[in-house]
Amino acid sequence: MIRAFITGWPVEHSLSPRMHTHWLEHYGIDGSYDSLAKSPQEVGDFLAGLPASGFAGGNVTIPHKEAAFRACAELDDAARAIGAVNTLWIKDGALAGSNTDAYGFMANLDDKAPGWGNALSALVLGAGGASRAVIHALVTRGFNDIAIANRSVERAEALAAHFGVGVRALAWEKLPDEIAGSELIVNTTSLGMKGQPGLEIDLGSAGTGTIVTDIVYTPLETPLLAQARERGLAAVDGLGMLLHQAVPGFEKWFGQRPEVDETLRQLLLGELARREAAS
Repeated sequence: MIRAFITGWPVEHSLSPRMHTHWLEHYGIDGSYDSLAKSPQEVGDFLAGLPASGFAGGNVTIPHKEAAFRACAELDDAARAIGAVNTLWIKDGALAGSNTDAYGFMANLDDKAPGWGNALSALVLGAGGASRAVIHALVTRGFNDIAIANRSVERAEALAAHFGVGVRALAWEKLPDEIAGSELIVNTTSLGMKGQPGLEIDLGSAGTGTIVTDIVYTPLETPLLAQARERGLAAVDGLGMLLHQAVPGFEKWFGQRPEVDETLRQLLLGELARREAAS
């Protein structure tokens, strides 16, 4: 049996076990995908012991992505650019890591907004870890004007400096002017997520061809996406990013590239609805 895992603290909320177990069953693979809660005090020893553990690899979620980055003997370009690891595997007896969030972001837009990569200007809301993955994706796709808006402009400036030419910081109060010239608007903040304050911005100045996407998927239709649809703009929810980011890891561990399809999407929507009803 091939074994993989997800670890975080906490980790019980993760949808990844449901997703990977579905794929294992669908492709008839003799494998398992376990949920392993590891505290910040435990995770260092856990990561160090992975090459001898019998696991083929696994996923890492909050708050352990930076610890996983430091634990890896080998990192791919995405992991180095983003500075965090969410996917681990064993290579030549040592730990190797990637960050597949940028891939998931791009694949979701490829699926739901074909042609999005033809745009050149993007506005990224937020300057946290998720925004690093999104900006790496945009740079990879050739965007040459990426504005980062954040309540703390100093964090946006640091992130812009990390990525260099074509990426700039923007004061939050300058958003109205920036929205008018942005072909793609991405929310990477938690604003609009269930239990969080709403994202209070006005899309009224956005051009008719603007694409708006939110990495949040609880709720699936955030206030930002609802406003975009009301204005006739293309709106892409964040669930697809979660689905697509899981693909490279599954292929690494189990030797089968899985398909992200409507069956999987409906499966996870059902799980989200079940959790909502139980809460």
